[in-house]
Amino acid sequence: IGRSGGSAVAERQLRPQSAGPDIRLLVPPLKRGRMEWLVEKATELGVAEIQLILTIHTDAQRPKADKLAIHAVEAAQQCERLDVPALHPPVPLPEVLAAWPAGRPLVVAAERAPASGPPPPGLAEVARQHSCGPAGLLVGPEGGFTVSELDDLRDLPFVALVGLGPRILRAETAALAALACWQCLAGDGSVSPPLRSLVTTGAC
Repeated sequence: IGRSGGSAVAERQLRPQSAGPDIRLLVPPLKRGRMEWLVEKATELGVAEIQLILTIHTDAQRPKADKLAIHAVEAAQQCERLDVPALHPPVPLPEVLAAWPAGRPLVVAAERAPASGPPPPGLAEVARQHSCGPAGLLVGPEGGFTVSELDDLRDLPFVALVGLGPRILRAETAALAALACWQCLAGDGSVSPPLRSLVTTGAC
């Protein structure tokens, strides 16, 4: 170790690097610190990527990428995660949908049932159909999706509209509720972290 830097040699590997579930979370930019909180909790829940989207009702300034990255790294350290989710800058929703991989289901949280026709199924029903595979979870902004946006989403073959219960949730609540449910039913929610010494183990 010198004044300008130093070097270290790893003597042993305590835990092998492992890939978590390939879950991509699509969310609008949020206001007043809620974006940082969402990134932190989504990282703890094991999301692989966070894509910010711009919708008709999106009403928030573009968050600072470096600040979000710091929250993601700190959250990964807190829950002993060995990787950090990729954070992508805001992109209009139609552009994201145009480039969406056909083989990856996109589960969309619909805040209200349609005016006509059957209500959307619950998230649990859809999650059980896609166990352990790649997936995307999309939630709308404050104010929700417009009717035209929902119609466009409903017409896409890879999209599944789902309900998250009888209450209207804030965007960050909906995102974390959907992510937690998906991890429990179709991800790694049943996997426990390895045992560690009580001296070094922290709460996640």
